[in-house]
Amino acid sequence: MSILVSLFAVIALVVLSIAGASVLGWQYILGVVLPYAAMATFVIGVVYRVIRWARSPVPFRIPTTCGQQKSLSWIKSSRLDNPHTLAGVIGRMVLEVLFFRSLFRNTRAELRSGPRLVYGPDKWLWAGGLAFHWSFLIIFIRHFKYFVEPVPSWILGLQGLDGFFQVGLPVLLLTDLIILTALSFLLLRRVFDPKLRYMSLPADYFALFLLLAIALSGVYVRYFGKIDISNVKELATGLLSLHPVLPDGVGTAFYVHLFLVSALLAYFPFSKLMHMGGVFLSPTRNLANTNRRRRHVNPWDYPVAVHTYDEYEDEFRDRMKDAGMPVERE
Repeated sequence: MSILVSLFAVIALVVLSIAGASVLGWQYILGVVLPYAAMATFVIGVVYRVIRWARSPVPFRIPTTCGQQKSLSWIKSSRLDNPHTLAGVIGRMVLEVLFFRSLFRNTRAELRSGPRLVYGPDKWLWAGGLAFHWSFLIIFIRHFKYFVEPVPSWILGLQGLDGFFQVGLPVLLLTDLIILTALSFLLLRRVFDPKLRYMSLPADYFALFLLLAIALSGVYVRYFGKIDISNVKELATGLLSLHPVLPDGVGTAFYVHLFLVSALLAYFPFSKLMHMGGVFLSPTRNLANTNRRRRHVNPWDYPVAVHTYDEYEDEFRDRMKDAGMPVERE
């Protein structure tokens, strides 16, 4: 049920954008109004989420560790899996953000005949996630060529490296194939793995369907739609300079792609996709483990009014003696 709800939601977005661009005459809304609204929602939403995370109190150091903590000098500590210095934390974060190191060490449980519960490595998830994120990043950077003139040489170099196979016209870009393959794998593993399918919510499928629809519409626009790139660039530079113009001949397929990207931007701050920013603010990742090397005092400690036993006995000594209770002082 969750997968159908998400699938129909994305199909509804596609149908709405097609109808808006080809029948209802919503070109200005799809090409100008919605991109600005989506970008404003994205910026405000991300800033709001980050401020909320930053204001969350972290009175104790709670890094997740899987190595020997720094203690005595003759005991070898794990500098990355249990960092105790800022350099160790930075190294750990770099490996986590760029190469998903914790996901590489992930294991999965499987119930086999017997029955036997078997634990083993789960490298396919790591490979699929890494392929998707890196290809998405390269595609995102490549799109800057539509917003600037002249196009920086490093962007052209990146695109040339992406299309080094020199297959077809326009040239087939490797990241287009990788992102479609990776998204399909991430979606199918949720569909065919009973445990994942049981745990998956509509939000899990919706993000994957939306990203897949954006990738497919982008591939269609590039390889099959044959739109006028100069018109797309005129629209993009106009949006960036806050002087939007709506050129003719952009085509319905481009408006579908732009509408889906706008939907992703507006949805991003309120979804699980915000893990992109959350990983940098996670106290389980960005703190050094110095719990044994230093004495950490709770900053929220405040003077507490206490009533000692001596004070108690001074206050009730006569009544205690009348009741036959022993007292320490006469």
